Amino acid sequence: MSEELIRNILEAIGEDPDREGLLDTPKRVVKSWETLFGGYHQRPEDVLTTQFNEDYKSMVICDNIEFYSTCEHHLLPFYGICHIAYIPTKKVVGLSKMPRLVDLYARRLQVQERLTEQIANSLMNFLDPLGVGVIIKSKHLCMVCRGVQKRHATMITSSIKGIFFQPNVKEEFINLVGLKSRSLE
Repeated sequence: MSEELIRNILEAIGEDPDREGLLDTPKRVVKSWETLFGGYHQRPEDVLTTQFNEDYKSMVICDNIEFYSTCEHHLLPFYGICHIAYIPTKKVVGLSKMPRLVDLYARRLQVQERLTEQIANSLMNFLDPLGVGVIIKSKHLCMVCRGVQKRHATMITSSIKGIFFQPNVKEEFINLVGLKSRSLE
């Protein structure tokens, strides 16, 4: 990423990149984008490395994983919480790996639907569980500060795989993460 490109953007919106308050802005934006889009430099197989052989056959959940992403349509942020569940066959993953997986995909230009699927598919591919459930609830600034300007609107997406298609398993997941009674703060 080039600081010169950021200077060009500032000029294109009618700003003076040589104005005192903007002198270091190109450098700050480049540094910020290295973090915001750092997911392009990671692979799920590198994140999901810590696995343990366990004879555990019930649901494993990591919920309330906060994330921040960028809408690929407007380059505006969206943020929210992600709930992940899986039922292992023989392997469980280290607890911190699920939030790291969310960040890996969230720190790319995204749409929420793809983000949800990428998380679920990665867990299915690398853990080989009986099934996976992922629910994401978020607010999109493209809906808040432009377009329809609805600041209370949230978006919910889900991806279920394997045994999570069974109604009793899906219901257990929804009840355990308390989705029916929870709101995005």
